[in-house]
Amino acid sequence: MSTVSAGTLVRSRRLRAVLSILATAVATCGVVVVATATPSSAATCNGYVGLTFDDGPTGSTSALLNVLRANGVRATMFNIGQNVQNNRSAAQAQVAAGMWVGNHSWSHAHMTSMSQSQMQSDLSQTSSAIQSATGSQPQLFRPPYGETNSTLQSVASSLGMRQVIWDVDSQDWNGASVSQIVSNASRLQAGQVILMHDGIQNTRDAIGQIVANLTSRNLCPGMISPSTGRAVAPDGATPPPGSTTPPPSSTTPPPSGSCTATATTPNVWGDRYNTSVTVSGTSTWTVVVALTAPQKVSTIWNGSATWDSSGYVMTVRPNGSGNTFGFTTMFNGNSSARPQIRSCTTG
Repeated sequence: MSTVSAGTLVRSRRLRAVLSILATAVATCGVVVVATATPSSAATCNGYVGLTFDDGPTGSTSALLNVLRANGVRATMFNIGQNVQNNRSAAQAQVAAGMWVGNHSWSHAHMTSMSQSQMQSDLSQTSSAIQSATGSQPQLFRPPYGETNSTLQSVASSLGMRQVIWDVDSQDWNGASVSQIVSNASRLQAGQVILMHDGIQNTRDAIGQIVANLTSRNLCPGMISPSTGRAVAPDGATPPPGSTTPPPSSTTPPPSGSCTATATTPNVWGDRYNTSVTVSGTSTWTVVVALTAPQKVSTIWNGSATWDSSGYVMTVRPNGSGNTFGFTTMFNGNSSARPQIRSCTTG
């Protein structure tokens, strides 16, 4: 049997103690690193945005869901009825992944050219297909192309759905690059909604950068409230104190005892564009909007409008559909001008 000196024993004990301390430090650091790398623990949400994907489900829905899950993101899928009918498993996978599912019509037709009964049949058939596949009844409706009118709005409402268009267009449908999609998404503000599409590779590749940008601004992906059409916390709560409101493109001054009308232009096409106006401060309002000739309003929703003798000054009052109204304006050769809010008054 070998003999071990007292000095060797002391050195051995010291070595074991040092190794023990190092092991504890490594374990502790490991825990810290893992916790820091978890998005949910690192995120501070001072507001919420709605990420939406139209035209699904497609053959790429599974790939999209994988990217969303990898980034810890929930989104709203506005599904086409016939796509759901032809790909029930993909629609089921959307719900299983924690996504919200909305109605995007049966076949993406131009619905404003339909009769009321045709609209009713189209949306009802789509909602039935979604409920049959997923067990969930849609509470949100997005009109194809963003084209809508008061009849379509009324039909959607009669089926228990809130109409949702968008505040920011990613332009992914228009061949936008990954960097362009990311740049467009960077304009999102608290409460706003962005339009994206299922089945586009550049969109999937942009999601990680979109989420990183939102996180850097303390914004988090949330759900779209069926009550307001705005993005809120996933449990449906209102955004926390300190959240910001989207910057207006046209806002009336808020004189004492009056109201404020804020106009944004959420989507623009080659021959027309949509304007959305949100009124705050009262539920009994009168908003005066001026157009620039030769532009003309073709449709209006969520408001009752009258015109002056020139045909370019519109006075809008509530029609019982809330405090946000919108309208589609035809360029008629003038693509640069946008409507101006002249006044917002109570009553």
